[in-house]
Amino acid sequence: MITLQNLSKTYVTRGIRKTVARDLSFSFPSGQPVGLIGRNGAGKSSLLRMIAGLTDPDSGEITRTGTVSWPVGFQGSFHPDLSGAENARFVARLYGVDTGGMCDFVSDFAELGDHYRLPVRHYSAGMRARLAFAVSMAVPFDTYLIDEVTSVGDGAFRAKSEAMLADRMQASGAIVISHSMDLLRRICVSGAVLENGRIFFYQRVARAIEHYGYLMKGQLPPWLRG
Repeated sequence: MITLQNLSKTYVTRGIRKTVARDLSFSFPSGQPVGLIGRNGAGKSSLLRMIAGLTDPDSGEITRTGTVSWPVGFQGSFHPDLSGAENARFVARLYGVDTGGMCDFVSDFAELGDHYRLPVRHYSAGMRARLAFAVSMAVPFDTYLIDEVTSVGDGAFRAKSEAMLADRMQASGAIVISHSMDLLRRICVSGAVLENGRIFFYQRVARAIEHYGYLMKGQLPPWLRG
């Protein structure tokens, strides 16, 4: 379980304040994929980075039970002078995963061809994203943090990525950010809408998507109107 307790986080960019979390207390349900939905700039990715431990909140605490992934698709930890295979081996050793199995899985899934043995600095953005997704899926976690990763590559690769996510969700939970409501309907059970530093949770992801639809029209859902 991932629990946010009195969590607050505000960014100031070019004199503009943006609140991601406003004294936020919430527990994500364990063992199920939760769609994290919100308008552009609501702070969904920032919240995911705080949950992963990559960014500190201004105040409050995040409690994690079980193993939690880095944001799936995150490429910032790859060493540019190492090859894709060498980076995969490093992650395998770091997380106690069999290095041979990791390298074989990543090689097969990422579809990088000869580039898998070349330094990552020579990769395109799409190649880096495929490598990052494959490395993430090769490590078993209790909860995966997923941020728009299935938009990478061509249609066949996106379909393969979604199928892999669905397979991982059989045994793990997830927090999933995506602008594709169809994807969230297919792979998520529940949904949470992030708006103005608050979370509105729904047991059915379809209800969260309905809430989001009202927000996109500049309206509050009828059930929240005073």
